[in-house]
Amino acid sequence: MSTYFQPQKYPATEFASTGATDEALPVVVVGAGPVGMGVALGLAQRGIPVAVLEAADQVSFGSRAICISRHSLEVAARLGFGPELEKIVLPWVGGRSFYRDEPVLHFEMAHGDHDVRGPMVNVSQSEIEQIMTDTLLAHPLITFHWSSSVAGVLRSDEDVTLDVDTAFGARRLRARWVVAADGGRSRMRELAGIRLQGNSYQGNYVIADIHWESTLPAERMVWFDPPSNPGSTIIMHQQPRDIWRIDYQLDSADDAELETQEDRIRDRITRHLDWLENDVPWTLEWHGFYRAHALALDDFTHGRILFAGDAAHLVPIFGVRGLNSGMEDAETLAWTLAAVVHGTADESLLQAYSVERRAAWQQNVDNAGKSTLIMSPGSHGYRTTRDAVLALATTRPEFGHLVNPRQSSATHAHLSPLTWPVAEGTTGVLPGDPMEDRRVRVATADGSVESSLNRVRGTGFAVLGVGVDPAGARMVAAHASALAMALSPESVRAVVVPAPGAAVDGAADLMVLDDPDGALAQALGASAGECFVIRPDGLVLCRVRDLSLLGDVRDHLKTATAPALGVVPTHTETTATPDELLRENVWMGLSEALDQAGESDREGFLTRLALLLGSQSGRREFEEALAAASHVSGKVSSGTPRHSHTDA
Repeated sequence: MSTYFQPQKYPATEFASTGATDEALPVVVVGAGPVGMGVALGLAQRGIPVAVLEAADQVSFGSRAICISRHSLEVAARLGFGPELEKIVLPWVGGRSFYRDEPVLHFEMAHGDHDVRGPMVNVSQSEIEQIMTDTLLAHPLITFHWSSSVAGVLRSDEDVTLDVDTAFGARRLRARWVVAADGGRSRMRELAGIRLQGNSYQGNYVIADIHWESTLPAERMVWFDPPSNPGSTIIMHQQPRDIWRIDYQLDSADDAELETQEDRIRDRITRHLDWLENDVPWTLEWHGFYRAHALALDDFTHGRILFAGDAAHLVPIFGVRGLNSGMEDAETLAWTLAAVVHGTADESLLQAYSVERRAAWQQNVDNAGKSTLIMSPGSHGYRTTRDAVLALATTRPEFGHLVNPRQSSATHAHLSPLTWPVAEGTTGVLPGDPMEDRRVRVATADGSVESSLNRVRGTGFAVLGVGVDPAGARMVAAHASALAMALSPESVRAVVVPAPGAAVDGAADLMVLDDPDGALAQALGASAGECFVIRPDGLVLCRVRDLSLLGDVRDHLKTATAPALGVVPTHTETTATPDELLRENVWMGLSEALDQAGESDREGFLTRLALLLGSQSGRREFEEALAAASHVSGKVSSGTPRHSHTDA
């Protein structure tokens, strides 16, 4: 029996228009996907009533996005639906890639004993949306309007008026702010007269969910040019309850309309599962179609209409950055918009949201773009080098890292107007970096108890002092209290890690962490007496040694500025070795050069390049390279799979 998730339907919502003399609604969110509902939850958490308009009568159907990052689970916890979500997810930590039937990559995402959660989980987007919907419907400050589609927009300096088509006739809502989170085909974007800019990649993918009681492990599995579907690329992911997501690439000559018919989809999947020596029945539950895009609005704020998620930007699916980046949008927009609505910050704070999240889109595109050039190369040069990389990786494992999907991780805000500079040479967790959740111990009167940094710091701002003495702890608490008064109703917590031997007592306005071995201080790269201010969305706002500077935080937040002294933090952590970076540069440079070479001169270009490079190496090295390249051409086969159910 199928265990596939079937969303429940909701009756159309009847509501009254906003009258000419009525006060405008504080915020209307258009679109009840994960991003729109995330914004609504974040605003309601901060005491702001929200109306949500959704054109459909249910949450989305089908898996759509399935890979949820550790950071998105942290966002879910802060927004109040994390515990329910984490009950149903399927964790995974890595994956394998194959060229035909030969392994070319086995990767694991970073994870350690200090982590509260694993690096990634799988669950269908529709199930996430259902949990979020249940949470929204139970919240007294959120009004949900089903079967309500926006037909027109009228903007002024003070508010936005939405014409809404409902099952009960036309309605009109007036709001001080409108959040457009209505997806990649955004009606709000169309009505505002703005368009996404950027690139679309060649390569069409069919996506399908099947119910299949397989014993294959929960990992990301990819086959390039598999014997079951020559010339294609196939991706497989397990979801909870024996649901499997299968993505496969269509050839450029394929008729997409024909290939998305169910009999063609079943045929493709059957061929691949048969090649995997499958003898377990399966059923096709859902299917869709996808093409990779890297598009974004130039500005995410347009007057009093604020864009988020796919309505603001699109990223390729490779590396699973779409929903995960959208959840970051939601949390950042929620606290910044709440501050503007409550009057604790200027509207310039919303422009900071736009700058930050567009820069985050660029970070995602930079990484996802490299994955896309491997998964769906759009030119002769990139296809030639991709195939060469895969063939080499079967005998030269050092080339396998180029196939790494570069899985989604939290983005930074180093160049945000909010982010404070630091002293030159500062290392460790910098302003603009995400503050990762980790296991910590909280000192209490009855001894220390295990918790996590995310739970300790709460859903608002946190002032974290590291290696402080009792006087420093009192100063941290005092500044946190002053900041809480200035930002009310946003919460602000004071947290300290005492210096070795310092006796710091916890209090109602101060949480004390035990760090006897200095592991937390070392992870942060903090020196004694340093203080970090952490934003509600988990990013570090500032890092100061002079605690008196904490008094400036509220003024800079109000005006969406940062001090001018110091240097802008720009480092980004990378696990790539110098040799890996060199191979990546060679791969991309050679791909571009091949694309620039004349079609009739490609073999000549490669021969000249080989002669030049060979003349710069020793005879032995050149002969070894010739042997390796020649050996590969005869080695890659299309025989029996080496990843059957029993040895996977």
